[in-house]
Amino acid sequence: MYTREQLEIFPFFGSRMQHINVEAMLDPLTGIVSRRYILDFAKSLIEEKTPFSFAMLDLDNFKFINDTYGHGVGDQVLIDVAEKLARQLGSRGVAGRFGGDELMIVDLADRTYEEKKAFFAEIYSATVLRRNISLETCNPFITGTVGCATYPDDADDFDSLFTLIDKTLYRGKTKGRNCHIIYVESKHKDIEIRKLARHGVYTSMQSLVRQFEMVPTISNKLQSILPFLMDDLRISDLYLVDKSGRMRAIRDQTFDEYVPDIHLLLSDDLYSTNRPEDIAFKCPEFYAAMKRHDIETMVVVRIGVDTDTDGYLVCAEARNQRIWQEDECAILYFLAKMLAARIRIDHEVLAI
Repeated sequence: MYTREQLEIFPFFGSRMQHINVEAMLDPLTGIVSRRYILDFAKSLIEEKTPFSFAMLDLDNFKFINDTYGHGVGDQVLIDVAEKLARQLGSRGVAGRFGGDELMIVDLADRTYEEKKAFFAEIYSATVLRRNISLETCNPFITGTVGCATYPDDADDFDSLFTLIDKTLYRGKTKGRNCHIIYVESKHKDIEIRKLARHGVYTSMQSLVRQFEMVPTISNKLQSILPFLMDDLRISDLYLVDKSGRMRAIRDQTFDEYVPDIHLLLSDDLYSTNRPEDIAFKCPEFYAAMKRHDIETMVVVRIGVDTDTDGYLVCAEARNQRIWQEDECAILYFLAKMLAARIRIDHEVLAI
C-alpha cells in the first residue's frame, strides 16, 4: 500500500530506503508500516526532539468477525481499515500495524487537544470506523477503540509515552469501546490498568444488584439503576415493553409507543442489531416506532422465566451505530432476569 514516494517525505524512512526496499518495511498483509519500523520511527522522532502524537487503534470484536465470517474476511477487514487509515492520515503522519488487530498512528500535525479531537472525529465519521465494509460475502460493521498521547507534552521518553497510550486505550475499552481517549493529565494521571481490569462485568453486576435491592417496586428500581447503566454502558435511556406491547422510556417520559409485534423479533432471549431495516419485515410496528425516533442500534432482552414472558427490556440508541459487546449484553440479560424474579416474588406488574 505505502509507496516509496509516500514514505520518503519522512527523513527516517528516506534514509533507510537508501539501503533496503520499501517492501521490507511494510506489513505483508496490510501494506502499512510493520511493527518494527513504526516503533523505530516513533523512537527516532523522540531522539530528534520532534513533537508528534502517538496512538493505538484496536478494532472492536475482531475475534467475533473471525469466528463468524472466517479469517479470510478478518484479513480483508484489516486491509480495508489500514488503507482508509493511511489515506486519512495522508502526509500528516504514518500508519503501522502493531500486531493482530492493533494499528498504530504517528501524527506529526495534530498535537493540541482540539487538533487531535478533530482528527479522531474524522476517523470515527464512517471514513475509517463506524461503517459497514462491503465484502463479497458479508458487510460487517466496524468500530474501534483508540488511545492517544503526545510527545513531549504528555511524556518525554518512548516508554512513558507508550505506557500512556496503552493506559488510555484500556480506559476506552472499559468505557464500552467504540471511542477514543486522548490523554489529559488531570483526568488520566492516576488511572491504573490493574484497577481498570478489576472493573469488569462481575463488578458491574455486583453494583447492579446493590442498586436494584435498595428501593421497592419495579418502577423505582429501574429509575434507580438507570444512572448506573448510563455511565457503565454509555446508553442514553432504557425502555420497557409490557405484556400489552406498550413501550415507554425510563428517563424520557414523552416516549410512549405501542409495539405489539415485538414478540416476533426474538427466537432466543436476546437480540441486537445496528441495522433497524433488518426487522422491518418481521416486526413492522416495532420498526416503525424505531424509525420515528431515528433509532440506529438496539438490544432487546426478554423478561421472563422459562416460557413465560412478562415483557421486554430495550436499549435503543438514536443516530448512533455501535457494536454491543458481550459483557454489555450480559449485564442487560442479568437485569432482565432480576426483573423476572422480582415479578414472581412480589406479583408485580411490569410498568414504569
